[in-house]
Amino acid sequence: MMQIDNHILLEDLKQKLKNFWNLSGEKILMINQEFDPTQGAPVFTVAGKYSSRGWTEWTQGFQYGSAIIQFEVTRDEQFLRIGRDATLQKMAPHISHFGVHDHGFNNVSTYGNLHRLMDAGIIEENAWERSFYELALKITGAVQAKRWTSLPGGGYIYSFNGPHSLFVDTIRSLRALTVSHELGHDLKGENDRSISLLDRAIDHAIATATYGVFYGDGRDHYDVWGRTAHESIFNVNDGNFRCPNSQQGFSGFTTWTRGLAWAMLGYAEQLEYLACLPKNSFDHREGLDHIESIFLKAAKATCDFYIDNSASDGIPYWDTGAPGLSQMGDYLNSPADPFNEHEPVDSSAAAIGAQGLCRLGQHLNYREKGSGDRYWKAGLKVASRLMEDPYLSTKSNHQGITLHSIYHRPNGWDYTPSDGKIPLGESSMWGDYHMRELCLYLQYLLDQNGYYTYFNGVRKPN
Repeated sequence: MMQIDNHILLEDLKQKLKNFWNLSGEKILMINQEFDPTQGAPVFTVAGKYSSRGWTEWTQGFQYGSAIIQFEVTRDEQFLRIGRDATLQKMAPHISHFGVHDHGFNNVSTYGNLHRLMDAGIIEENAWERSFYELALKITGAVQAKRWTSLPGGGYIYSFNGPHSLFVDTIRSLRALTVSHELGHDLKGENDRSISLLDRAIDHAIATATYGVFYGDGRDHYDVWGRTAHESIFNVNDGNFRCPNSQQGFSGFTTWTRGLAWAMLGYAEQLEYLACLPKNSFDHREGLDHIESIFLKAAKATCDFYIDNSASDGIPYWDTGAPGLSQMGDYLNSPADPFNEHEPVDSSAAAIGAQGLCRLGQHLNYREKGSGDRYWKAGLKVASRLMEDPYLSTKSNHQGITLHSIYHRPNGWDYTPSDGKIPLGESSMWGDYHMRELCLYLQYLLDQNGYYTYFNGVRKPN
């Protein structure tokens, strides 16, 4: 169980953040110079060098989004050129990609970040360029929302597995729908029927909270407060839920911690978004307060589960039911050990989850001072740990910035060194991007430069 440091302050991370951004820039330039784009998108490192892995191309936006974030912090124009030029030249196929559930990953990380920076005056205003970003964001939200399975009273964006499959990951791709909605767009269906992207985002989040998150209510024998299932399986003939499943975790009845982290961050972000909407936004539904209560329950439950099921320093192992954990003694009451011989940790889950913890803490504290301190302090502790050895990548020949990330343990895709027994020492493009995004979030607060959200460019946060 994570041991939360109640004395940690954001100011304590100031030097670590400075060091992180210096290293981050070096890694981005190294990848830009050395990675061969004809291989596809960089996905994870093998012996320190980024490689591709064909499944779906869901990481390219993280590559170029990282350069845009690096520019945002440092104002070094070379990073803007890398991110903006690549977005223009290479990201168009991702906008119209009907075969994936990852639009919020690829396109909000690129077009969305650039649009946000223009709106903030960080990059020069250009009417045609702004229109280009807005068109991309409008379309990506509608394309994402078209991937829809209806349920009685709602529905969900289905995964690349097909209409029967709801992935917990997709809660973080809802940003594509809400940004598109805020830009005044909707989805046009048969006979020109207008379908609200906001309603689809809300329905998907409710379905995920209902079926992908557990609350200790006895749904099955393994129902524990805050546990998540990577995948929820439905009978598409009648809409009935059938069972939990997992693609990248150990099983449908254990918790793959990156999936858990996606839920933590996704619900915390959507709570921030809902807090900016007029109170009458959902008068045609159950009402804003009711929807917020569903999201808040899911956010608290998943964040509580993360705290309870991570090692004492806040770093989780890749799955809370991974079989090798039984051979590791009292592993939850010790700092995570990425060099053990049984099961890998997952730093990418930590980077994603830390931002979720911080955002939930800030959201709760905004509503009632002190009520979110536990989550805020937990998030700071994880962030601080990731910015030090053995997670911060300091070697000049390693292209990743955050070490000990895991992609697909069941498929055996992760690199294990020749003298090792488990994958370790490698980075992932999503882990590196989300670590940068976490540090960007903290940097804004440290510099008292406003509050960073993905929707800053389309709606002002409270």
